[in-house]
Amino acid sequence: MINNLEGLDLVDWSSMGHAYGPADEVPRWLEQMASPEPDVRERAFSSFYSAAHHQGDVYSCTAASLPFLFALADDPRVPDRAAVIELLLSIGSAALDCDPDGLSYGPSGHPSTPYADVVPQMRERVDHFVRHAADPDPRVRQAAVPALGLFLDDAERAFALLRERLAAERGTLERLLVIEAAATLARRLPAALGPVTTWLAALAADHSLDADIRLAALVHRAACAPEAIDADLVPTATDLLQQLTPGPEPEPEYEDRARLADCGQCACADVPAEPTPAQNVPPQIAAIFADLDRQGRVHAPTTELLTTFHRVLDARVPERTVLLTTQLRSPDAATRYDAIAMTWDLIRSWRGDHTGLVLLLADCLIPDDPYTAAEAAETLGKLPAALAEPAREALAALVGAHRATHGPDVWAARHPLLRRAHQQAVTALAGLGDERALPGLLTALDTGTDDWRALQVAGHLPQAAAELLPRLTRRLANADFSSPWGSATALMAALNRLGDPAAVPALTTALDAAVEQEEWRTAAVALRALGSIGSGASPALETVRALADAEDPELRLAAVKALWDIERSPADTVPRLTALLDTGSDDDAADALGRIGEPAAAALPRLRQMLEAGHARTRTRAAAAIYDIGGPAEAVAVLPVLLEGWEENDSTAGHVLDCLRRMGPAAAPALPRIRAELASTRRNGDIFHSVEGDEALQRAGRAVINQLT
Repeated sequence: MINNLEGLDLVDWSSMGHAYGPADEVPRWLEQMASPEPDVRERAFSSFYSAAHHQGDVYSCTAASLPFLFALADDPRVPDRAAVIELLLSIGSAALDCDPDGLSYGPSGHPSTPYADVVPQMRERVDHFVRHAADPDPRVRQAAVPALGLFLDDAERAFALLRERLAAERGTLERLLVIEAAATLARRLPAALGPVTTWLAALAADHSLDADIRLAALVHRAACAPEAIDADLVPTATDLLQQLTPGPEPEPEYEDRARLADCGQCACADVPAEPTPAQNVPPQIAAIFADLDRQGRVHAPTTELLTTFHRVLDARVPERTVLLTTQLRSPDAATRYDAIAMTWDLIRSWRGDHTGLVLLLADCLIPDDPYTAAEAAETLGKLPAALAEPAREALAALVGAHRATHGPDVWAARHPLLRRAHQQAVTALAGLGDERALPGLLTALDTGTDDWRALQVAGHLPQAAAELLPRLTRRLANADFSSPWGSATALMAALNRLGDPAAVPALTTALDAAVEQEEWRTAAVALRALGSIGSGASPALETVRALADAEDPELRLAAVKALWDIERSPADTVPRLTALLDTGSDDDAADALGRIGEPAAAALPRLRQMLEAGHARTRTRAAAAIYDIGGPAEAVAVLPVLLEGWEENDSTAGHVLDCLRRMGPAAAPALPRIRAELASTRRNGDIFHSVEGDEALQRAGRAVINQLT
């Protein structure tokens, strides 16, 4: 162990705290960061990030660590100086984002003043970063260069140093970091803005320079001066990007392509294999962490730059689409792969005709490259069916190619990358209601291999209910209702979507089991599934009725709604739903009363009281229910409530537009608000942050306009 942390034992670490309590362990982590053993260093950094720099937070112990981190970064004997500098920059950047005069309290209750405790130290020691930015080790230089833009307050000196670094660097990543640091400097210090933007413009226009420098200069000048963006920006950038990316390698022979797919490698070099899940970790939880790990990977040196470019272009959707088209068509596999996440970011944030991008995602469904194919298929699976439809045949072709090459049980293939690619393609295809996904789903249900993934989409294939139902109900009979990660809820959700009366006995038994174990939320899922079957679930009527007076409001609401769906008796359900208007389930109870319509007239007085509620969601739900019960005579009274609620809270838009569609001509005063909503290119982010929710909102808005014009 390298002993270069003089004074570490003189700090009163126990008086400080981090995310999980007293900071007594921090000195040990700092010492272990200098360990010659890679595993020891990795654990030390991980522990420090997790506790003393938890989710980017800065505590008093984080600030107290800075002198020792600087000492580690300065010591050439420390094996991973770059990681130390990266940690310093992470702490410093987080502190810069804090209120300069702000007082912060961490989860452990210990106070800190992040900006005041950290930023002055970073500025006082900026010469350390200046030295490291010229270090012989490229990783150290990469880690240190951003500090010149963040913490060196002498604009002239900082700019000069960055120009020197650009002239000295030969690696693409290093040069991109230098230009990014210059742009950071320009945005931070007014004295640097003019000189830096002039320099960047000159670099971008200099045809003697490499394409990577010119592209970075072009993008970061736009970031510094977005008002100067013109029509030539994106065409110039795409031309430079094409110059940067290498041409395609020769196609391998067929046997080599098959072996490539079987081993799970892809055209991206050094792609890590999927990690083996730890014992006793539910597979769906392991998949979430694997997804997080993938989201943190960057495969092409231009990715960070292009991400910045998309952020600068922001609402310029046509220009961003042109840029993404170039990225997704790139001959460089790494560039294509990283473009997939940027494509999803555009589609989920902005409205428009994204058919061209969806088709380009479909072009990434290459059997020889399961790593990229899995990412493209997963992205297509996130899209609503109407948006993903253009990729249907490409998804089916990938599924068919996998089965032809690797056999009918490829869903459970040995290699995790191939398995993931096939499973993502199958589930995306099932989301389109395509029966060609069925063999994969049946393999999952029969073998239990990643069956949780199949359960998410099994309900999209009602035409295959004869094969799916026996498997789903058999598994439901053996489900563990006490486990939060059990499959019972997913099984019942799939049966809910199928809506087949043959599932009633299994659902009734599951409902009894959930109630017996006091798993009220699980019982509510079973009740909703029974309700979806309607009158065909009448054999379960008495079981459902027994829960209509349950103490738990969510369970009671689910039971009452199921009663209505099964027997349609207003006398039995309206009083119960009216009583639920005085609970935390008032919004959903109002919706249920609205579905009953005129026979729920007895609830109108209580619903009218809800029009004075504090929450816009409650007011708009009550207003919609009043209209559905009282009919056109209520339109004049409820229309202002609907529009005011929508204006106050965008998350009400879906319910409001659905009601306006039912109102017909009486909704005419809402036309300006509807047109304004549809004129927006940004998705309504409050519709459960869902592309599907926003697409439904647009359909409802267009339907109202069509009715009234």
